[in-house]
Amino acid sequence: MRQHYLALLSVFASLPAMALTFQTRLENIEWKVDGDQFECRLTQPITDFGSGEFVRRAGEQATFRLKAYNGSLGAGSATLLAAAAPWQPGRGDINLGAVRAGSGDVLFNSSQAQAGRLFTGLLEGRSPTVRHYGRDGGYSEIRLLPIKFNKAYNDYQVCTTKLLPMNYDQVKQTEVGFPGGGIELDAAAKKKLDVILAFMKADPTVNHVELNGHSDNSGNRLTNRDLSRRRALAVMDYFKANGIQESQITMRFHGESYPLAPNTNAANRARNRRVNIQLERVAAPEKPAPQATGPSNPAHTS
Repeated sequence: MRQHYLALLSVFASLPAMALTFQTRLENIEWKVDGDQFECRLTQPITDFGSGEFVRRAGEQATFRLKAYNGSLGAGSATLLAAAAPWQPGRGDINLGAVRAGSGDVLFNSSQAQAGRLFTGLLEGRSPTVRHYGRDGGYSEIRLLPIKFNKAYNDYQVCTTKLLPMNYDQVKQTEVGFPGGGIELDAAAKKKLDVILAFMKADPTVNHVELNGHSDNSGNRLTNRDLSRRRALAVMDYFKANGIQESQITMRFHGESYPLAPNTNAANRARNRRVNIQLERVAAPEKPAPQATGPSNPAHTS
C-alpha cells in the first residue's frame, strides 16, 4: 500500500502546475466607454476577477491597466501579451514584455507603447492577456476578448476628441517667455495662457494663480525689477480680460534674482526673461454656522 501511495505522489509531482484562467463568456462580453474632458476609459469587465481598462488622460496617450476585486495577484512576475484568439489557429502570441504587478485596486499600468500595441492587436482580433507566474510554478491568465471591440473603439475615439490639450499635472506649472526683451505677450505666450484658461474653466476647483515675474541682468537692478513686475502684470491683465478675478491671482516679481541659466549669452538671457505660472486648488474658507436666536423675552412689569 505504501509503495502504491508513493507511486501516486510521483505521478502528481510530474504533472505541470495548473493554470487558472479568468475570462468572460463570449455571450456576456461587453465594452464600456465613459469619460469627460479630463479622461477617457474603455473597459471590459472580467467575470470573477475585475476588469481590464484602457485609460487616456488629457495631454497623454493611453495606458492599459488591470483592476481586481481581491486587490492582488500575489507574489510573482507578470507578462503582457497580445494573444492570438482561440479561433485563429496558427497565429502566435505577441509578447509585449514584463509588467510590474502590485497590490491594491489597480494591479499595474502598462506603458503607452504597450497600450498602443494592444489596441492594434484588438483590431486584428487578438486578446490582451496577462500571464502571472506564482512561486509554486503555476500561473494565472487574465484575458480580454476582442468581441464587439470595433464599435466600442470608435466611441472611445470620439471621447478622446473632446479631451483638453493638457492635464492638471502638465498645466499646473507653466512658463511664458519674453524672448524679445519687452513686456508684450507674443503669440506663443498667449497660446500657453489660453490652454491654462481652458483648463480653469473646465475645472472650477483650480481657482488660484500665482505669477512670478523675472528678468535677465541687462539693466540695473531697479530697471530689471520693474521689467519683471510689468511682465507679470501683462499676464495678470490677460487672465483678467478672460474672466479670472483679480482676487484669484497672486503676483510677485523678482528682477534678475532667480535666473534659469547664467546670463552669459543672448540665448540664456532670453530664457531668463519669463513669468512662471503656478495653478493651485485653494479650498474656500468655511462659513461660520449661524448662531441660533430664540424669541426675545419682554420685560415683565407689574
